[in-house]
Amino acid sequence: MQKNRHPADPLRAAVRYAPRAPTDINHLDTHVGIDPHRHDDHQIVYAGSGVLSVTTDAGTWVAPPTRALWIPAGTVHEHRAYGRTDLHCVGLPTRHNPLSLDAPGVIAVGPLLRELILAYTRGAEGPAPARRRMLGVLLDQLRVSPLQPLHLPAPADPRLAAVCALLHADPADPRGLAALGAHAGAGERTLSRLFRAELGMTFPQWRTQLRLHQALRLLAVGTPVTAVAHRCGWSSASAFIDVFRRAFGHTPGAHPKQPAEPGPRP
Repeated sequence: MQKNRHPADPLRAAVRYAPRAPTDINHLDTHVGIDPHRHDDHQIVYAGSGVLSVTTDAGTWVAPPTRALWIPAGTVHEHRAYGRTDLHCVGLPTRHNPLSLDAPGVIAVGPLLRELILAYTRGAEGPAPARRRMLGVLLDQLRVSPLQPLHLPAPADPRLAAVCALLHADPADPRGLAALGAHAGAGERTLSRLFRAELGMTFPQWRTQLRLHQALRLLAVGTPVTAVAHRCGWSSASAFIDVFRRAFGHTPGAHPKQPAEPGPRP
């Protein structure tokens, strides 16, 4: 897969087709990505370090090292790394769908599932019988892994897209839906209805999700917690810590991160 150092609209680039989803490891520096592509296989992608985002035409999924991403066969997707990221990919034939998912999803990764993913991707050329046994255990762990709501859906309506673009540009923008809608040519009630109908959540829920996505990216490159809270729109560091803990089960101070200005990768 070709690596790209310049963020871009994932669905405007030429989509590459690789029939088999590889089982391998990619070492990506921060903001490095893998351009839009698709496979005939399912794929699990996991960031052993750093934070990984996957974007499709349905939106963006973000996963720190406590989460993995499920990408169904045929889904056009783009990867993006935040912080130095070890990207572990597990390709699965379509007969293996332990969570019965036909759309991308975020999966909780406990200690055992983490070690299985790391071992399976590192030993891609190991003895076939041992790998089959390891894969069986990995699939069993996936079946009992809960899904996590870390999806930021993408809008289709141009008025809704205009509002979302304003907040993508500045997640800390404090304006309410009525004020934001004035720039999009739509009223508050119309936009509120569109958020529920198109994105499946209320405006405050979507904005919180956006801010959490941005917070994960900033923490991954070593931004201090207080600065993350300010840049993402929380009124205080304590308010940010409370929301982050409820979403991820730990405080942002415990989140794995890289130095703000990392040196060259060995």
